[in-house]
Amino acid sequence: MDWIYGVHAVQTMLKASPQRVIEVHMQVGRTDDRLQKIHNLVEKHGIHKQLVGVKKLDSRVSGSHQGVIALCRPGVALDESLLLKLFEQYGSQIFFLILDGVTDPHNLGACLRSADGAGVHAVIIPKDNAVGLTPVVQKVACGAAESVPLVPVTNLTRTIKKLKSLGIWVVGTTGNAGQTIYETNLSGPITLVMGAEGVGMRDLTTKQCDFLANIPMKGQVESLNVSVATGICLYEIRRQRSFGKKSA
Repeated sequence: MDWIYGVHAVQTMLKASPQRVIEVHMQVGRTDDRLQKIHNLVEKHGIHKQLVGVKKLDSRVSGSHQGVIALCRPGVALDESLLLKLFEQYGSQIFFLILDGVTDPHNLGACLRSADGAGVHAVIIPKDNAVGLTPVVQKVACGAAESVPLVPVTNLTRTIKKLKSLGIWVVGTTGNAGQTIYETNLSGPITLVMGAEGVGMRDLTTKQCDFLANIPMKGQVESLNVSVATGICLYEIRRQRSFGKKSA
């Protein structure tokens, strides 16, 4: 069981999976509208609530709790079988994101938030050498950790091969690519692959991609933070799906 914290994370959990919430602790004396909405959801679902001082909240979690924390049961473990079910449901519109070894929970949380906004059907991560769904990730994701499935897989290369066998195109991102993300046709069923902080995609992952693309850099820095780069690429896919491809 984990304590999740922050207004958006707790509110989304109460909306999406109230059965997982064991109890909610709220800061005594807070009467703002955002916490009132959480109070109403707690009352609606009959969940135990405690009003506590800010020091007790601080002792439970290490991040900015915004006056509310919730003790939650673990969610249902997700695996590769979900990817096939999603493909059967969405077909040619399927949209996956693979994060190849992201280790910073703030980056994973931000990527989940962007994935939710862009309409990604699932985010895929390796089980080893990558951050999983921690309370920090849930806080940074602002509710997206509950709305976008996070699927850990044992062998990322094998998973990519399975996706390709379904007719899903796999585009990887690397600064060495010969075309930009804006010049690349990103329509149809697609999986976007983003590399880890600093090192990018692993060689094995790169070799499995159908094609590679880069984000053009016009300044002095060589690369962007992975969560920023992910947002740019996800929304270029979203744009092309909505308005068609147009080269930069």
